[in-house]
Amino acid sequence: MMRTWCLAAAILAAGNVATAQSIQLAPLENTQAPADIPDDSLVWLPSYHFHLNMAHLSSDDERYNWDANYGGEFGIVAYGRTQLTFVANYQAGLGEKFQPFDPVQGNYTVDGVLSTRFKGLYVAGVFHHLSRHLGDRAKEEPVDWNMMGGRVGAQFTRGRTDVEARFDLLGSILKTNVDYAWEMHTGVRLHRPLYRAVGVIGGAQLRHIGTTDRYNRGDQTGGRGEVGFRVSGRAATVELYLAVERVIDPYPTEPGGETFASVGMRLLNR
Repeated sequence: MMRTWCLAAAILAAGNVATAQSIQLAPLENTQAPADIPDDSLVWLPSYHFHLNMAHLSSDDERYNWDANYGGEFGIVAYGRTQLTFVANYQAGLGEKFQPFDPVQGNYTVDGVLSTRFKGLYVAGVFHHLSRHLGDRAKEEPVDWNMMGGRVGAQFTRGRTDVEARFDLLGSILKTNVDYAWEMHTGVRLHRPLYRAVGVIGGAQLRHIGTTDRYNRGDQTGGRGEVGFRVSGRAATVELYLAVERVIDPYPTEPGGETFASVGMRLLNR
């Protein structure tokens, strides 16, 4: 937990507070590991995970007040240790320029993941698509990209602490009005029960993008750290958290990086 606090402080010190939720791969709070299916068994729709995330942002920019992510994943089919998973996420970025809850932008993520368990890990091939749109504002040129690559992840318990870790490495196969050549995304999430249904959570993520010379800039690095509490119920889980994050290109048509702090709530199905 102390390492998580240190990483969060380092990210916060990287720049002035001001931007929107990370535009990146499907959120790490989604499991995306293949279901535990007996060998030689074929199962349709073996797993389902849902998230609803709403955060208030600390920002002097009227474009960035609230951030919301809604989405989930479901396993299409699994055979033994191997599973095909579909992932979808919609992100709404809200400001206050034209009205108190001004829908500045909406971003759509669609992933396809083919994963299998291997010696305590899971490995996967990943197709990743992200499309970015402005709300109530003119945007004539599309902003989107498609990537393909690989993933290695693990879920395990050490003592009373549950750990989820993931590493992605993807290369661009088609992109419009972005300079992304490849991307590395890695993260870890921790959960430790405290008393009955209440526990503490911590997490850290790092995102590094290799760029072309379209905008005459070098590689870009972002990151996120968060700490909070989790309340686990019979049918759902609620997480309350504080986070700091360095975001790459928070606004679709303005390349650059910003840093923000947020307080939020996340709802997950168990």
